[in-house]
Amino acid sequence: MANVVIIGAQWGDEGKGKVVDIYTEHAQQVVRYQGGNNAGHTLVVGDETIVLHLIPSGILHPGKRCIIGNGVVLDPKIFLGEIEGLKKRGYMQDDSQLVVDSNLHVIMPWHKAIDLAREKHADRKIGTTGRGIGPTYEDKVGRRGIRMSDLVKPQVFRRKLKEILPEKNFLLENFFGEAPLDEEQIFAEYSGYAQQIEKYIGCCSRSLNKAIEEGANLLFEGAQGTLLDIDHGTYPYVTSSSTCIGGVCTGSGVAARHINSVIGITKAYCTRVGGGPFPTELDWETPGTVGYHLSTVGAEKGVTTGRSRRCGWFDAALLKRSAQVNGLSGLCITKLDVLDGLKELKICVGYELDGEQTDILPMGADDISRCVPIYETM
Repeated sequence: MANVVIIGAQWGDEGKGKVVDIYTEHAQQVVRYQGGNNAGHTLVVGDETIVLHLIPSGILHPGKRCIIGNGVVLDPKIFLGEIEGLKKRGYMQDDSQLVVDSNLHVIMPWHKAIDLAREKHADRKIGTTGRGIGPTYEDKVGRRGIRMSDLVKPQVFRRKLKEILPEKNFLLENFFGEAPLDEEQIFAEYSGYAQQIEKYIGCCSRSLNKAIEEGANLLFEGAQGTLLDIDHGTYPYVTSSSTCIGGVCTGSGVAARHINSVIGITKAYCTRVGGGPFPTELDWETPGTVGYHLSTVGAEKGVTTGRSRRCGWFDAALLKRSAQVNGLSGLCITKLDVLDGLKELKICVGYELDGEQTDILPMGADDISRCVPIYETM
């Protein structure tokens, strides 16, 4: 198998969890390299349905080592809740099965508060999950974030808290009109989380590269999808991390030359959650329509937010963009059975944009919003 990357080739929710679970049987380590608990993987084990937001789905396989890389942003409360839920179901009985990188950034209460406040007051809604993902990545890039290695050192955590919180409270109170956050309460709560998480912390880049030297097979598990990439997606209606192939290297510390294959996951139709352009979108709310069929038969509800997913025809021009950006070496198409019962199928093979035709999705929400799909009918 060597080292394989699983990447969403649309706007996420393509069914990556199922494919990751299959590949996990042949891997020794499974790596999550970007995103946070704004994503979810649904796995069905016998009669059980298990939803994971942060911990790689390889955790359901005894003996598989699971890595949460430096490119992930982590909410300690959600993380510990996932561990508790897994252990109650009989999984993850060995704590050494899970490693959290010391350099990943921690989602703090102000990140969630600012995330929700911005969406509440915005004229143009992005469709954020409100989990604080974007503001955490902002602080990471702005060099004012709190990393896991800071959280587990009380003196460092206290110093950073004193430096950061006054600015965040000023923004919450004076710009958004929201209540300020309490320093002592945050320090006590998150110091408690740190004590519980400390045993999982390690240097993931070092351990992954050592595993490669020893001939181990690695599986890299992406969250969201290519068209939500901060650089290559439908900006600004995107997530805040690199969901494409480049995010694997920056989010894990593994060099590109060690990646042997990139498998794109796509549905037999398209969906997306939240705002943003969607060229092949159908009416998915009216009973009796094709879009309603896709929505109901496909059970298109977000596992993280519970929001209904917008539905539309399969978009080959979008997939061409994903294949180009990621250098896909393989493709898995999911949910073909959802198309059963439809008398006619349409596939978008390109667009008309400003009087010209193109067979590949352009970049940027403004251009994409003006695209008129060109369909072939089957």
